[in-house]
Amino acid sequence: MTAAADTRPFAPFEWMLALRYLRARRKEGFISVIAGFSFTGIMLGVATLIIVMAVMNGFRNELFAKILGLNGHIIVNKIGEPFEDYDEVAKLIQRVSGIRAAMPLVEGQVMVSSAVQATGALVRGMSEEGLRSLPLVSDNIRFGSLDGFGEGSGIAIGTRLANMLRVNVGDTITLVSPRGAQTPFGTAPRTKPYTITALFEMGMAEYDRTMVFMPLLEAQRYFARNGEVDAIEVVVDDPNQIDNFVQEVKRAVGPTNHVSDWRVRNETFFTVLEVERNVMFIILSLIVLVAALNIISGLMMLVKDKGRDVAILRTMGASRGSIMRVFLITGASIGIVGTIAGLILGVVFCMNIESIREFVSWMTSTTLFDPNVYYLTRLPADMEPRETVLIVGMALALSVLATIYPSWRASTLDPVEALRYE
Repeated sequence: MTAAADTRPFAPFEWMLALRYLRARRKEGFISVIAGFSFTGIMLGVATLIIVMAVMNGFRNELFAKILGLNGHIIVNKIGEPFEDYDEVAKLIQRVSGIRAAMPLVEGQVMVSSAVQATGALVRGMSEEGLRSLPLVSDNIRFGSLDGFGEGSGIAIGTRLANMLRVNVGDTITLVSPRGAQTPFGTAPRTKPYTITALFEMGMAEYDRTMVFMPLLEAQRYFARNGEVDAIEVVVDDPNQIDNFVQEVKRAVGPTNHVSDWRVRNETFFTVLEVERNVMFIILSLIVLVAALNIISGLMMLVKDKGRDVAILRTMGASRGSIMRVFLITGASIGIVGTIAGLILGVVFCMNIESIREFVSWMTSTTLFDPNVYYLTRLPADMEPRETVLIVGMALALSVLATIYPSWRASTLDPVEALRYE
Protein backbone atom coordinates (compact mmCIF):
# COMPACT_ATOMS: atom_id res chain seq x y z
CA MET A 1 0.00 0.00 0.00
CA THR A 2 2.78 2.41 0.91
CA ALA A 3 4.78 1.60 -2.22
CA ALA A 4 1.77 2.14 -4.40
CA ALA A 5 1.02 5.43 -2.68
CA ASP A 6 4.61 6.63 -3.11
CA THR A 7 4.59 5.99 -6.88
CA ARG A 8 1.47 8.01 -7.62
CA PRO A 9 1.95 11.38 -9.40
CA PHE A 10 3.38 14.08 -7.14
CA ALA A 11 4.11 11.58 -4.38
CA PRO A 12 5.80 12.80 -1.17
CA PHE A 13 9.25 11.61 -2.24
CA GLU A 14 9.00 13.73 -5.42
CA TRP A 15 8.31 16.81 -3.32
CA MET A 16 11.12 15.88 -0.95
CA LEU A 17 13.65 15.60 -3.80
CA ALA A 18 12.44 18.81 -5.45
CA LEU A 19 12.77 20.81 -2.23
CA ARG A 20 16.20 19.32 -1.60
CA TYR A 21 17.37 20.40 -5.06
CA LEU A 22 16.12 23.92 -4.31
CA ARG A 23 18.38 24.03 -1.23
CA ALA A 24 21.65 23.86 -3.15
CA ARG A 25 24.84 22.85 -1.38
CA ARG A 26 28.02 24.93 -1.44
CA LYS A 27 29.44 23.34 -4.58
CA GLU A 28 26.12 24.00 -6.36
CA GLY A 29 26.05 27.65 -5.34
CA PHE A 30 26.02 28.95 -8.89
CA ILE A 31 22.77 27.11 -9.61
CA SER A 32 21.32 28.60 -6.44
CA VAL A 33 22.32 32.09 -7.62
CA ILE A 34 20.51 31.54 -10.94
CA ALA A 35 17.42 30.36 -9.06
CA GLY A 36 17.63 33.47 -6.88
CA PHE A 37 17.82 35.72 -9.92
CA SER A 38 14.86 33.91 -11.47
CA PHE A 39 12.82 34.36 -8.28
CA THR A 40 13.75 38.04 -8.03
CA GLY A 41 13.01 38.65 -11.71
CA ILE A 42 9.55 37.12 -11.54
CA MET A 43 8.75 38.91 -8.27
CA LEU A 44 9.81 42.31 -9.65
CA GLY A 45 8.16 41.64 -13.01
CA VAL A 46 4.79 40.78 -11.46
CA ALA A 47 5.01 43.67 -8.98
CA THR A 48 5.97 46.14 -11.72
CA LEU A 49 3.12 44.99 -13.95
CA ILE A 50 0.58 45.32 -11.13
CA ILE A 51 1.87 48.75 -10.05
CA VAL A 52 2.15 50.27 -13.53
CA MET A 53 -1.23 48.97 -14.70
CA ALA A 54 -2.86 50.13 -11.45
CA VAL A 55 -1.37 53.62 -11.86
CA MET A 56 -2.48 53.81 -15.49
CA ASN A 57 -5.97 52.62 -14.56
CA GLY A 58 -6.09 55.15 -11.72
CA PHE A 59 -4.85 57.91 -14.02
CA ARG A 60 -7.50 57.06 -16.62
CA ASN A 61 -10.31 56.76 -14.06
CA GLU A 62 -9.34 60.02 -12.35
CA LEU A 63 -9.25 61.90 -15.64
CA PHE A 64 -12.51 60.24 -16.63
CA ALA A 65 -14.14 61.36 -13.37
CA LYS A 66 -12.76 64.91 -13.63
CA ILE A 67 -13.74 65.39 -17.26
CA LEU A 68 -17.23 63.98 -16.83
CA GLY A 69 -17.56 65.77 -13.51
CA LEU A 70 -17.12 69.13 -15.23
CA ASN A 71 -18.60 68.52 -18.68
CA GLY A 72 -21.97 67.12 -19.57
CA HIS A 73 -22.39 63.54 -20.71
CA ILE A 74 -24.56 64.60 -23.67
CA ILE A 75 -24.20 67.82 -25.70
CA VAL A 76 -27.17 69.31 -27.60
CA ASN A 77 -26.52 72.01 -30.24
CA LYS A 78 -28.83 73.85 -32.61
CA ILE A 79 -28.23 73.12 -36.30
CA GLY A 80 -27.78 76.12 -38.58
CA GLU A 81 -29.54 78.75 -36.45
CA PRO A 82 -29.17 80.59 -33.11
CA PHE A 83 -30.01 78.52 -30.05
CA GLU A 84 -32.71 80.79 -28.60
CA ASP A 85 -35.34 78.25 -27.49
CA TYR A 86 -32.96 76.59 -25.04
CA ASP A 87 -35.41 76.83 -22.13
CA GLU A 88 -38.04 74.79 -23.96
CA VAL A 89 -35.46 72.26 -25.19
CA ALA A 90 -34.02 71.88 -21.66
CA LYS A 91 -37.51 71.17 -20.29
CA LEU A 92 -38.06 68.50 -22.95
CA ILE A 93 -34.74 66.87 -22.08
CA GLN A 94 -35.46 66.85 -18.35
CA ARG A 95 -38.60 64.84 -18.96
CA VAL A 96 -36.49 61.90 -20.14
CA SER A 97 -36.08 59.25 -17.43
CA GLY A 98 -32.57 59.07 -15.98
CA ILE A 99 -31.62 62.67 -16.81
CA ARG A 100 -30.11 64.43 -13.80
CA ALA A 101 -29.74 67.95 -15.23
CA ALA A 102 -29.91 69.90 -18.50
CA MET A 103 -27.64 72.96 -18.33
CA PRO A 104 -27.73 75.80 -20.93
CA LEU A 105 -24.18 76.96 -21.48
CA VAL A 106 -22.25 79.88 -22.94
CA GLU A 107 -18.52 79.43 -23.51
CA GLY A 108 -15.79 81.84 -24.51
CA GLN A 109 -12.06 82.36 -24.20
CA VAL A 110 -10.76 85.47 -22.46
CA MET A 111 -7.65 86.98 -20.98
CA VAL A 112 -7.83 87.37 -17.20
CA SER A 113 -5.72 90.07 -15.58
CA SER A 114 -5.07 91.42 -12.11
CA ALA A 115 -2.77 94.11 -10.81
CA VAL A 116 0.24 91.75 -10.96
CA GLN A 117 -0.42 89.10 -13.62
CA ALA A 118 -2.39 88.16 -16.74
CA THR A 119 -3.21 84.79 -18.28
CA GLY A 120 -5.68 83.05 -20.58
CA ALA A 121 -8.85 81.36 -19.31
CA LEU A 122 -12.06 79.69 -20.45
CA VAL A 123 -15.34 81.24 -19.29
CA ARG A 124 -18.38 79.00 -18.84
CA GLY A 125 -21.64 80.85 -18.33
CA MET A 126 -24.05 78.72 -16.30
CA SER A 127 -26.99 79.16 -13.97
CA GLU A 128 -26.58 78.54 -10.26
CA GLU A 129 -28.76 75.43 -10.55
CA GLY A 130 -26.60 74.08 -13.36
CA LEU A 131 -23.37 74.76 -11.48
CA ARG A 132 -24.68 73.04 -8.35
CA SER A 133 -25.55 69.97 -10.46
CA LEU A 134 -21.78 69.48 -10.97
CA PRO A 135 -20.55 68.00 -7.64
CA LEU A 136 -16.95 68.29 -8.82
CA VAL A 137 -17.34 72.07 -8.57
CA SER A 138 -20.07 72.63 -5.98
CA ASP A 139 -18.59 70.16 -3.47
CA ASN A 140 -15.09 71.61 -3.77
CA ILE A 141 -15.63 75.30 -2.97
CA ARG A 142 -12.63 76.25 -0.84
CA PHE A 143 -13.42 79.92 -0.19
CA GLY A 144 -16.55 81.97 -0.67
CA SER A 145 -19.95 80.57 -1.64
CA LEU A 146 -22.20 79.87 -4.62
CA ASP A 147 -25.25 81.33 -2.88
CA GLY A 148 -26.89 83.86 -5.18
CA PHE A 149 -24.45 83.01 -7.98
CA GLY A 150 -27.02 83.41 -10.77
CA GLU A 151 -28.42 86.72 -9.51
CA GLY A 152 -25.42 89.04 -9.62
CA SER A 153 -22.30 89.34 -11.74
CA GLY A 154 -19.79 87.67 -9.40
CA ILE A 155 -17.60 84.90 -10.79
CA ALA A 156 -16.00 81.70 -9.47
CA ILE A 157 -12.40 80.80 -10.37
CA GLY A 158 -9.97 77.99 -9.52
CA THR A 159 -7.47 78.23 -6.67
CA ARG A 160 -4.50 77.83 -9.02
CA LEU A 161 -5.74 80.68 -11.20
CA ALA A 162 -6.23 82.78 -8.06
CA ASN A 163 -2.68 82.01 -6.94
CA MET A 164 -1.31 82.98 -10.34
CA LEU A 165 -3.19 86.28 -10.25
CA ARG A 166 -2.55 86.73 -6.50
CA VAL A 167 -6.18 87.45 -5.72
CA ASN A 168 -8.74 86.15 -3.24
CA VAL A 169 -12.49 86.21 -2.62
CA GLY A 170 -13.77 89.79 -2.81
CA ASP A 171 -10.99 90.98 -5.10
CA THR A 172 -11.65 92.26 -8.62
CA ILE A 173 -10.12 90.90 -11.83
CA THR A 174 -10.56 92.08 -15.39
CA LEU A 175 -11.78 89.91 -18.26
CA VAL A 176 -10.77 90.86 -21.79
CA SER A 177 -12.53 89.25 -24.76
CA PRO A 178 -11.11 89.76 -28.26
CA ARG A 179 -14.61 89.77 -29.78
CA GLY A 180 -16.06 93.08 -28.71
CA ALA A 181 -17.98 95.89 -30.33
CA GLN A 182 -17.61 96.67 -34.03
CA THR A 183 -16.04 100.09 -34.74
CA PRO A 184 -14.95 101.88 -37.95
CA PHE A 185 -11.42 100.78 -37.07
CA GLY A 186 -12.33 97.11 -36.57
CA THR A 187 -13.37 94.97 -33.64
CA ALA A 188 -12.56 96.46 -30.24
CA PRO A 189 -11.82 94.08 -27.35
CA ARG A 190 -14.48 93.93 -24.64
CA THR A 191 -13.10 94.67 -21.17
CA LYS A 192 -15.03 94.39 -17.91
CA PRO A 193 -14.08 93.98 -14.22
CA TYR A 194 -15.67 91.22 -12.12
CA THR A 195 -15.66 90.45 -8.40
CA ILE A 196 -14.60 86.99 -7.23
CA THR A 197 -17.30 85.38 -5.09
CA ALA A 198 -15.96 81.80 -4.84
CA LEU A 199 -12.74 79.79 -5.23
CA PHE A 200 -12.93 76.09 -6.15
CA GLU A 201 -10.35 73.30 -6.31
CA MET A 202 -11.37 70.34 -8.45
CA GLY A 203 -8.08 68.45 -8.07
CA MET A 204 -7.20 68.70 -11.76
CA ALA A 205 -4.54 71.33 -12.27
CA GLU A 206 -5.61 72.20 -15.83
CA TYR A 207 -9.17 73.03 -14.74
CA ASP A 208 -8.13 74.84 -11.56
CA ARG A 209 -5.78 77.01 -13.60
CA THR A 210 -8.01 77.92 -16.56
CA MET A 211 -11.73 77.70 -15.64
CA VAL A 212 -13.90 80.71 -14.83
CA PHE A 213 -17.61 80.27 -14.05
CA MET A 214 -19.92 83.21 -14.75
CA PRO A 215 -23.71 83.57 -14.30
CA LEU A 216 -25.51 82.63 -17.52
CA LEU A 217 -27.28 85.97 -18.03
CA GLU A 218 -24.08 87.91 -17.43
CA ALA A 219 -22.17 85.66 -19.86
CA GLN A 220 -24.83 86.27 -22.52
CA ARG A 221 -24.39 90.03 -22.06
CA TYR A 222 -20.60 89.89 -21.94
CA PHE A 223 -20.24 87.75 -25.08
CA ALA A 224 -23.15 89.52 -26.83
CA ARG A 225 -25.16 86.35 -27.30
CA ASN A 226 -28.51 88.24 -27.27
CA GLY A 227 -30.52 85.60 -25.44
CA GLU A 228 -28.73 82.68 -27.08
CA VAL A 229 -26.61 79.85 -25.69
CA ASP A 230 -23.89 77.77 -27.30
CA ALA A 231 -25.20 74.37 -26.17
CA ILE A 232 -27.11 72.43 -23.57
CA GLU A 233 -25.01 69.97 -21.59
CA VAL A 234 -26.93 67.03 -20.14
CA VAL A 235 -25.89 65.05 -17.05
CA VAL A 236 -27.22 61.48 -16.83
CA ASP A 237 -27.35 58.99 -13.96
CA ASP A 238 -25.22 56.31 -15.68
CA PRO A 239 -22.65 57.51 -18.26
CA ASN A 240 -21.87 53.88 -19.19
CA GLN A 241 -25.38 53.53 -20.65
CA ILE A 242 -24.97 56.67 -22.74
CA ASP A 243 -26.24 55.10 -25.99
CA ASN A 244 -29.72 54.60 -24.55
CA PHE A 245 -29.85 58.18 -23.25
CA VAL A 246 -28.65 59.62 -26.57
CA GLN A 247 -31.48 57.91 -28.42
CA GLU A 248 -34.06 59.14 -25.91
CA VAL A 249 -32.74 62.71 -26.02
CA LYS A 250 -32.74 62.70 -29.84
CA ARG A 251 -36.40 61.72 -29.85
CA ALA A 252 -37.17 64.41 -27.26
CA VAL A 253 -35.44 67.39 -28.95
CA GLY A 254 -36.30 66.59 -32.56
CA PRO A 255 -34.24 66.65 -35.78
CA THR A 256 -33.39 70.37 -35.63
CA ASN A 257 -30.94 69.78 -32.80
CA HIS A 258 -27.64 67.91 -32.98
CA VAL A 259 -26.99 65.42 -30.16
CA SER A 260 -23.54 63.99 -29.32
CA ASP A 261 -22.02 62.37 -26.24
CA TRP A 262 -18.85 62.56 -24.16
CA ARG A 263 -17.16 59.74 -26.08
CA VAL A 264 -17.16 61.79 -29.31
CA ARG A 265 -15.74 64.86 -27.56
CA ASN A 266 -12.93 62.93 -25.83
CA GLU A 267 -12.47 60.05 -28.28
CA THR A 268 -8.86 60.81 -29.23
CA PHE A 269 -7.77 61.41 -25.65
CA PHE A 270 -9.13 58.15 -24.25
CA THR A 271 -8.00 56.16 -27.31
CA VAL A 272 -4.42 57.31 -26.73
CA LEU A 273 -4.64 56.30 -23.07
CA GLU A 274 -5.98 52.85 -24.00
CA VAL A 275 -3.26 52.24 -26.60
CA GLU A 276 -0.56 53.35 -24.16
CA ARG A 277 -1.98 51.06 -21.49
CA ASN A 278 -1.95 48.01 -23.80
CA VAL A 279 1.57 48.70 -25.07
CA MET A 280 2.91 49.11 -21.51
CA PHE A 281 1.37 45.76 -20.56
CA ILE A 282 3.11 44.02 -23.47
CA ILE A 283 6.48 45.67 -22.78
CA LEU A 284 6.45 44.97 -19.05
CA SER A 285 5.38 41.37 -19.66
CA LEU A 286 8.81 40.84 -21.20
CA ILE A 287 10.32 41.19 -17.70
CA VAL A 288 8.38 38.11 -16.57
CA LEU A 289 9.36 36.30 -19.78
CA VAL A 290 13.06 36.98 -19.20
CA ALA A 291 12.76 35.69 -15.64
CA ALA A 292 11.06 32.55 -16.95
CA LEU A 293 13.97 32.00 -19.36
CA ASN A 294 16.29 32.18 -16.35
CA ILE A 295 14.32 29.29 -14.86
CA ILE A 296 15.04 27.26 -18.01
CA SER A 297 18.80 27.93 -17.85
CA GLY A 298 18.92 27.20 -14.13
CA LEU A 299 17.03 23.92 -14.51
CA MET A 300 19.18 22.81 -17.45
CA MET A 301 22.30 23.28 -15.32
CA LEU A 302 20.62 21.49 -12.42
CA VAL A 303 19.69 18.55 -14.68
CA LYS A 304 23.27 18.30 -15.93
CA ASP A 305 24.62 18.45 -12.38
CA LYS A 306 22.16 15.85 -11.08
CA GLY A 307 22.62 13.35 -13.94
CA ARG A 308 24.19 10.76 -11.58
CA ASP A 309 21.32 11.13 -9.08
CA VAL A 310 18.75 10.71 -11.84
CA ALA A 311 20.50 7.53 -13.10
CA ILE A 312 20.51 6.03 -9.60
CA LEU A 313 16.83 6.84 -9.10
CA ARG A 314 15.98 5.25 -12.44
CA THR A 315 17.86 2.04 -11.55
CA MET A 316 16.00 1.95 -8.23
CA GLY A 317 12.68 1.95 -10.07
CA ALA A 318 11.73 5.60 -10.46
CA SER A 319 9.73 6.17 -13.65
CA ARG A 320 10.43 8.79 -16.27
CA GLY A 321 7.26 10.61 -15.25
CA SER A 322 8.42 10.71 -11.65
CA ILE A 323 11.79 12.23 -12.62
CA MET A 324 10.05 14.76 -14.82
CA ARG A 325 7.72 15.78 -12.00
CA VAL A 326 10.64 16.26 -9.58
CA PHE A 327 12.25 18.87 -11.80
CA LEU A 328 8.87 20.30 -12.73
CA ILE A 329 8.16 20.97 -9.06
CA THR A 330 11.65 22.42 -8.59
CA GLY A 331 11.28 24.97 -11.39
CA ALA A 332 7.61 25.74 -10.86
CA SER A 333 8.20 26.41 -7.16
CA ILE A 334 10.51 29.29 -8.07
CA GLY A 335 7.90 30.82 -10.36
CA ILE A 336 4.93 30.28 -8.06
CA VAL A 337 6.62 31.66 -4.95
CA GLY A 338 8.05 34.56 -6.98
CA THR A 339 4.59 35.36 -8.40
CA ILE A 340 2.99 35.32 -4.95
CA ALA A 341 5.75 37.54 -3.56
CA GLY A 342 5.34 39.93 -6.52
CA LEU A 343 1.58 40.05 -5.96
CA ILE A 344 2.03 40.95 -2.29
CA LEU A 345 4.69 43.55 -3.11
CA GLY A 346 2.54 45.11 -5.85
CA VAL A 347 -0.58 45.30 -3.68
CA VAL A 348 1.28 46.82 -0.73
CA PHE A 349 3.00 49.35 -3.02
CA CYS A 350 -0.31 50.38 -4.64
CA MET A 351 -2.03 50.79 -1.27
CA ASN A 352 0.71 53.15 -0.08
CA ILE A 353 1.72 54.74 -3.39
CA GLU A 354 1.00 58.33 -2.38
CA SER A 355 3.03 57.99 0.83
CA ILE A 356 5.87 56.43 -1.16
CA ARG A 357 5.73 59.28 -3.69
CA GLU A 358 5.93 61.88 -0.93
CA PHE A 359 8.83 60.04 0.74
CA VAL A 360 10.82 59.78 -2.51
CA SER A 361 10.12 63.44 -3.26
CA TRP A 362 11.39 64.35 0.20
CA MET A 363 14.49 62.15 -0.14
CA THR A 364 15.43 63.47 -3.59
CA SER A 365 14.23 67.05 -3.05
CA THR A 366 12.33 66.88 -6.35
CA THR A 367 8.68 67.02 -7.38
CA LEU A 368 7.49 63.63 -8.54
CA PHE A 369 4.24 63.58 -10.54
CA ASP A 370 4.08 67.34 -11.04
CA PRO A 371 0.39 68.43 -11.23
CA ASN A 372 1.26 71.01 -13.88
CA VAL A 373 2.41 68.18 -16.17
CA TYR A 374 0.12 65.29 -15.22
CA TYR A 375 -3.01 67.39 -14.53
CA LEU A 376 -3.86 65.57 -11.27
CA THR A 377 -2.82 66.67 -7.79
CA ARG A 378 -2.19 63.15 -6.45
CA LEU A 379 -0.79 59.88 -7.79
CA PRO A 380 -3.74 57.51 -8.32
CA ALA A 381 -3.61 53.71 -8.27
CA ASP A 382 -6.66 51.61 -9.05
CA MET A 383 -6.16 47.84 -9.14
CA GLU A 384 -8.75 46.00 -11.22
CA PRO A 385 -9.27 42.46 -9.86
CA ARG A 386 -9.72 40.97 -13.34
CA GLU A 387 -6.49 42.53 -14.60
CA THR A 388 -4.55 41.50 -11.50
CA VAL A 389 -5.75 37.91 -11.89
CA LEU A 390 -4.66 38.03 -15.55
CA ILE A 391 -1.15 39.19 -14.57
CA VAL A 392 -0.80 36.50 -11.90
CA GLY A 393 -2.16 33.83 -14.24
CA MET A 394 0.25 34.85 -17.01
CA ALA A 395 3.23 34.71 -14.64
CA LEU A 396 2.22 31.29 -13.31
CA ALA A 397 1.68 29.93 -16.84
CA LEU A 398 5.07 31.17 -18.04
CA SER A 399 6.75 29.74 -14.94
CA VAL A 400 5.23 26.29 -15.46
CA LEU A 401 5.82 26.27 -19.22
CA ALA A 402 9.47 27.21 -18.69
CA THR A 403 10.05 24.03 -16.66
CA ILE A 404 8.58 21.55 -19.15
CA TYR A 405 11.54 21.20 -21.51
CA PRO A 406 14.30 20.86 -18.84
CA SER A 407 12.10 18.39 -16.93
CA TRP A 408 11.53 16.35 -20.05
CA ARG A 409 15.28 16.30 -20.74
CA ALA A 410 15.88 14.99 -17.22
CA SER A 411 13.34 12.21 -17.72
CA THR A 412 15.03 11.07 -20.94
CA LEU A 413 18.49 10.58 -19.38
CA ASP A 414 19.84 7.06 -20.01
CA PRO A 415 20.98 5.54 -16.65
CA VAL A 416 23.67 3.47 -18.39
CA GLU A 417 25.21 6.50 -20.10
CA ALA A 418 24.99 8.61 -16.94
CA LEU A 419 26.78 5.97 -14.78
CA ARG A 420 29.29 4.75 -17.35
CA TYR A 421 32.11 7.03 -16.23
CA GLU A 422 31.22 7.17 -12.52
